[in-house]
Amino acid sequence: MKMPEQIDPILFAPCGMNCLVCYKYCCSNRPCAGCLGGERGKPAHCRTCAIKDCAAARGLSHCHGCDEFPCKAIKRLDKNYRTRYGMSLLQNSLFAKEHGTAALLERHKREFACPVCNGVISLHDARCSQCQKAISK
Repeated sequence: MKMPEQIDPILFAPCGMNCLVCYKYCCSNRPCAGCLGGERGKPAHCRTCAIKDCAAARGLSHCHGCDEFPCKAIKRLDKNYRTRYGMSLLQNSLFAKEHGTAALLERHKREFACPVCNGVISLHDARCSQCQKAISK
């Protein structure tokens, strides 16, 4: 998958994850629709996500709009992502809250574009979805 000219804001999940850089979205022959984009092709853990359900129950599209942000669930997920993948979902959310989702996605467009072929680098395995090269950050 080539890096799009503009990342669709629907790919910014309530928790702060950018679904474009998820292996299931960018590296699959049958990509999912993203967290907010429907259930097609979505992994089970995403279909039953308590964080997404909590945000929806509160009428929020993103957790950073909640009075309880960051809650224990967000902190736990953020710790997992920082440890395993070097990305802070909490920092993504705070950046989006302060500067807007479009600014965050534009930053990710630069950070996750393969320097070899302009494919999308998967956050989960640091591999380009287009040319399959391992990319170190």
